[in-house]
Amino acid sequence: MKQYILALAFSTILPVTGWAQAHISVSESVYDFGIIDRNKPVSKEIIITNSGKDPLVLNQVTTSCACTIASWTKAPIESGKTGVVKVTFDAKMMGRFYKYINIYSNAETRLTRVGLKGEVAVDVVNYKSQLPYSIGNILLDTRSIEFEPANKGDMPKAIIQLTNSADKVAEVLLMHLPPYLKMEAKPRLLSHGRKGMITLTLDTRKLPDYGLTQTSVYLARYPGDKVSKENEIDISSILLPEFTSWTEEQLAKAPNVKISSTEIKLTNFTRGTRKSVILLTNTGKAKLTVEKLQVFNPGVSVYLKKRSLAPGETTPIKIGVSSKWLKRYRGKTKVLIITNSPLRPMVMIDIKINQ
Repeated sequence: MKQYILALAFSTILPVTGWAQAHISVSESVYDFGIIDRNKPVSKEIIITNSGKDPLVLNQVTTSCACTIASWTKAPIESGKTGVVKVTFDAKMMGRFYKYINIYSNAETRLTRVGLKGEVAVDVVNYKSQLPYSIGNILLDTRSIEFEPANKGDMPKAIIQLTNSADKVAEVLLMHLPPYLKMEAKPRLLSHGRKGMITLTLDTRKLPDYGLTQTSVYLARYPGDKVSKENEIDISSILLPEFTSWTEEQLAKAPNVKISSTEIKLTNFTRGTRKSVILLTNTGKAKLTVEKLQVFNPGVSVYLKKRSLAPGETTPIKIGVSSKWLKRYRGKTKVLIITNSPLRPMVMIDIKINQ
């Protein structure tokens, strides 16, 4: 009988002991933005409730892509009280999307993930203004697809809008697709004046490496068409390192990135080569390593003297732009930096040229 009473006493004490800490609850595990417009940012406030007894601290909130930014309650959230994580999504691609944010806290569950989904509306009113590119008799809204940065396992999509300006029916087909890209055309047969779309799905599991991967696909204008610069469509994607399993202690001791500028402006640039210098600093508590340093366009060159930086150390990034090579390639004038920092694994430097 004494053993039974003792066991019963422990059974009532243990749950109370386990409850004496912070617990995190979110108002929604997946939020649906519904149908939204491209390039018109939308925001959502996610309510965070501390259902435990100790104060809840939101240490860090990261997003799955550069199109989403987040801000959050920095002060400790007392028991029974609420805080807010505000997310803003700026859609660059047409079609359906699924993104997510990672909320790191001192709760028993260190990482809480909230999904964000919706659809970017396709509304082409004027073909000539909305579809400014042409490949033969096919009008398109773009000839360059840049997928949002993604993690391994993600399956992001991008859409090309198009119409057939010829009297003849056209069969929509992309040639030379690499293994990591899949294509779906709706409708497959495009009659005169009818609007259609090509949906490209990126299988990140089949990408060769972290960082930037670029390729070209080719739109067939007629049966037996060949590949050439005339029917080329540029495709680029960025695969990010995965840090979602990092603990609170690891994040506190991690390296971090500070960059003097993420933009270079070149005015009256019509000939020759322009050079610029940007400073990269490790503001974290561990060694920062530059895993990848890549350019989107052969007209841009980049040089980094040191790829490993101790805490507090700074190194210059030397960037050159050649007008001669820019005239030969359509690629975007950007520099991509991939690092081992879980707080900022990707830095993009945009080179804006005003000729």
